[in-house]
Amino acid sequence: MQVAAAPTGYPAKAVTIVVPAPPGGIIDASARLIGLQLSRALGQPFVVENRGGGSGNVAYAQVARSAPEGYTLLVSYSGYHVGNPLLTPKLPWAQKDLEPVALIAVATNVITVNPSVPVHTLGELIAYLKAHPGELSYASQGNGSVSHIGTEIFKQHTGTQILHVPYRGSGPALQDVLANQVQIFITTPPSVIGHIKSGRLRALAVTSKQRYPELPDVPTTAEAGLKGYELETWVALFAPAGTPRTVVDKLSAQVRLAMESPATRTSAEASGFDARYEPPDEVSRRVASESARWARAIKEGNIKAD
Repeated sequence: MQVAAAPTGYPAKAVTIVVPAPPGGIIDASARLIGLQLSRALGQPFVVENRGGGSGNVAYAQVARSAPEGYTLLVSYSGYHVGNPLLTPKLPWAQKDLEPVALIAVATNVITVNPSVPVHTLGELIAYLKAHPGELSYASQGNGSVSHIGTEIFKQHTGTQILHVPYRGSGPALQDVLANQVQIFITTPPSVIGHIKSGRLRALAVTSKQRYPELPDVPTTAEAGLKGYELETWVALFAPAGTPRTVVDKLSAQVRLAMESPATRTSAEASGFDARYEPPDEVSRRVASESARWARAIKEGNIKAD
């Protein structure tokens, strides 16, 4: 692969950060947070451009085909970055077309049930599912989404059977869980925390190593007795493959400084995610590990894209 020559005095002009989603949500919020920090640190505008549609593939293809000079970047979402290449043949981009710069955000997920389900702990849910195979259903934001693959991994990990009901986005999925049309929903906390606190949903566990600060009484999956099952949604900054290493390293170093800032961490927490830095090599390992894990789940669950 031919690597472009490092631009002198990078960045010498505005940089575009392409977001594969409309405004709102963790992907957009993390892009705007890091864009603001990079603008301040490097003295040039880092402009967020929302390119939703095509399950993220429009934005990914745009960045993959961009000149590898550091002036077009991608804020990548784990569901798209890992899931799309496994589920969709003949994509207009591939993972190898994108160079990792840094991890910027991680969000846990929370396992919730409609209160009509007669369980109050994760252990009770697993026992109920085993006693009533196929009786309950779960919602996802769509085929191939983190909530879909993550729940399939949960099923395989626990040896349970739950019917999948896909939706187009979190909003309609949540409405049917609240209405008890569907009973189980594994999703990021911000969209459901109000309903958990009001009692309209019951939270059984969070899928990270640590408890979620806004739900301090909800145990982790390990604390609830389900060891080895974790599910994180992550967002990372990528550049086109072939971008000079000097540019990647410069951007990555500034992301690290931003992620270590208390102000950044506070802003991230207010948006429902953790500001977390990982360097390029660790991001590559994260992508490879998760791709292997998802591939097993997709094969075992015979999962197909829409």
